[in-house]
Amino acid sequence: MLLGAFTLFHVVLSLIGIGTGLVVAYGLLQSQRMEGWTSWFLWTTVATSVTGFMFPVDHITPGHILGVLSLILLTFAILARNKYKLAGRWLRTYVITSMIALYFNVFVLIVQLFQKAPLLKELAPTQTEAPFAVAQLVALLVFAALIIRAAMKFHVDPPRTV
Repeated sequence: MLLGAFTLFHVVLSLIGIGTGLVVAYGLLQSQRMEGWTSWFLWTTVATSVTGFMFPVDHITPGHILGVLSLILLTFAILARNKYKLAGRWLRTYVITSMIALYFNVFVLIVQLFQKAPLLKELAPTQTEAPFAVAQLVALLVFAALIIRAAMKFHVDPPRTV
């Protein structure tokens, strides 16, 4: 019962992180900071990674490795945004690291969907089959294009002097 509730909490955090991350990605493409959405995205994505380490397991999983990588990326994204105020190279650092962290969450979502959704599990029961590979490849290509485009488009307007 407790594990089920914790799993639900972890999944809800993850879905909020993905949903708010997609809004933030749209904002980056429009060169809009979307401060509130960004805070929700960053902190729920951090919480998703942290809670992922709290499940009972007896060995390190690929999810743990991805969680560590995500937390490293999110550290840079949060520093770039909050401490360095997106100045200079920190602007692109923020865009790239935050969007790769979002991609990692989408990657895990695809894995989970192929493990849990009956139709998808039937299409790729071992996740070595073509439908799974195609889904992950499409996600990778979409995010690669998104990250490149966002890194080129997103900018911070200089402060106005009156």
